[in-house]
Order: sequence, then structure tokens, then C-alpha cells
Amino acid sequence: MSITRFSFPTTIHFGAGARKGAGPHLREQGLKRPLIVTDKGLAALPLIADLKAMLELAGLQVAVYGGVFGNPTGSQVMNGAAAYKAHEADCVIGVGGGAALDVAKVVGLLATHPGDVMEYVWDHPQVRAIDTATLPYFVALPTTSGTGSEVGRSSVISEEDTHVKRVIFAPAILAKVVFADPELTLGLPPAVTAATGMDALTHNIESYLSPAYHPLCDGIALEGTRIGARALLTAVREPANLQARADMMMSSMMGAIAFQKDLGAVHSCAHALGTVCDLHHGLANALMIEPVMAFNREVVPQKFAELAHVVGATSGDAFIPWLAHLKHQIGIPPGLAAVGVKREQFARLIAIATADGCHATNPRACAPADFERFFSEAF
Repeated sequence: MSITRFSFPTTIHFGAGARKGAGPHLREQGLKRPLIVTDKGLAALPLIADLKAMLELAGLQVAVYGGVFGNPTGSQVMNGAAAYKAHEADCVIGVGGGAALDVAKVVGLLATHPGDVMEYVWDHPQVRAIDTATLPYFVALPTTSGTGSEVGRSSVISEEDTHVKRVIFAPAILAKVVFADPELTLGLPPAVTAATGMDALTHNIESYLSPAYHPLCDGIALEGTRIGARALLTAVREPANLQARADMMMSSMMGAIAFQKDLGAVHSCAHALGTVCDLHHGLANALMIEPVMAFNREVVPQKFAELAHVVGATSGDAFIPWLAHLKHQIGIPPGLAAVGVKREQFARLIAIATADGCHATNPRACAPADFERFFSEAF
């Protein structure tokens, strides 16, 4: 039997009001000048102003970089690094959804290391080394429940010209501490709650279906699926339901922890849709999950039986119909055409999905013809 090393190192403070611990924690670490990294939408909302005031009450001198938007690009990271230097910051606080947190993870890296952010992507031919001793302290406060980026050891940044998503993968960029406060998600509108919730479910489901050997992640993925399945509809229909919001935040984090085991073809399709159509990642996953699940089911029927069990479906055959019904209930659009995808984009979508690394751990091997089928069935 081969030897496999497992690690779940992130410290998480979870629960309503957890955000209040961020300022005192940073003070305990001897830090004084945090840079909040967030997206343009959040930067203009009272949430950020309230958080900044709370941190200032803890004796911190705070600046805000709110330059993240859409699928984040390298220039957003480099601008954040410049803001870090201008503030003479000594730590980073990432606040937001996956895009803001992905940028926040590497703002400190580029503020203290030479070169461009794309020189740190894992497959760069001369990838630059990360000096962990010089990386600034980083804490994360998620405001959505989807990507789980707050507990992830990678940052996804898009190329400026091609919009292809590139991955910086390094345990060193993990948050030192996560303050996971479901109260920060109470303002999410139903459509965003639905799309991000489907992202969390997809992470859990695809991680569980991955053939990689990681029983710890299998257990986390199944429980993350169970928690998300019972909470998502309530979170969409009752936005102020704090228990449902907490459950979705937990499901999101569990999915991101579980995909240490890697993902599958749903994500390859979603990455292509993000690149070509600038589609929201969670929505893209939601639109692609059924055709890929139908493709996978025949090779791992026992796993589909387990998934059906945790979501309350009657059998493995009922899992995909359960997904379709859930998507209808939470208002996911009926197909790719409904969100503006064109058939003439299929050739590029297929090429990018085929080149994407996520489907290497799909339970069933995928060829270009299979991706053509997935996009056609989702259309």
C-alpha cells in the first residue's frame, strides 16, 4: 500500500459574530496595519465600513483595496500589491467571495516577491519559488458560501488577454485563520445564494466521485453534500434564516477541503464557460452538472447510491432527477442558451474544457466528443 500524507491545517472560527474576533486576533499577533482586499461591490457597502470601524476600534490602522471584479485578473493582483506597499501594510484581510479571496491570497505574495503573478502559476516553465518567511500574515472572512476559497491552498487568476484561468497552488498561501461568520452572508440575493450554493454542492459531489484515494475527503464530501442538500432551498427562500446560512457556509468549506482529492469534468466545463463567456463559476457548475453526472453514473453506481442516500433520494437512479428538481426550485436557468451562450462558441468551449486539468480525476475518461455532448445536452 502506498503512503499518502493528509493535512487539514487551517484554524477556523465558525459561527454568528465570528468576524468580531479578527481585530483582537491580529493585535495578538503584533500586527498593526492590515489591508482589506475585497471586490468593488462590497467595498461600497456598509459591511466593509462596519468591518473597518470594528478593526480600528481594536487599534488597527486599516486601508481598503476594492479593486476586484468579475473573474479576477493578474492586474487586479498587482494593483492590490501596490496598495499593500502604499499603505505600508503588515498583513492582509481577505473579505468576500471566491474572487476577492483568491486575489487576497496572493496580494501579499506579490507585494513581497519579485515578478508578475503569472510567474507563480504551478505550470509556469520557470515558476518562481515562494519564500514563506516573507509572506505577510493572511486571514479570510468569506461573505458567500460557494467556492470555499477561504480554506483553499490555491488561487485562480485569469490571464488578461485570453481569460484562461491559471492556478497558483501553494500551501503557503493558505489563510492563517478563517473567521467564518454566516451573518456576513445574510445580504446575499436569492440568485447569488443559489449559484454559490450549487458551487458548494458541486465541489462536494465531484470530490467524492474522484477516483483518487483519500477516505478523509470522501467522508467530508458526503457530509458536506448532506448539509448543503438540506439547507440550500431554505437559504434561497428564507434569506434571513441564519441556520440555513450557517449550514451553507459549512458545506462550502467542506467542499473546498474535500477537493484536495481533486474535481472532475463539471469543473472543466465550468472553467471553459468562465473563460469564453465570463459566466459566474457557480452558475456554470450548476448548468453543467446533470450531463456530466449522467455520463459518470454508469461507472460508479455505488457512489451514486451513497450520494442519493445523503440527499434523501430513493436510489442512485434518483440522484440526477433530485439535482434537476433542486435546480428548478432555486431558480437556476434552464440551460446555457438562457444565459447567453451561443452554439458557435462550442468549438472553443470544447477545446478549453479538454485542455483543463480537472477532468483528469473524473471517474470516467473524457474526450473532446464527450465535452461536445455535455455542452449540447446543457444547451
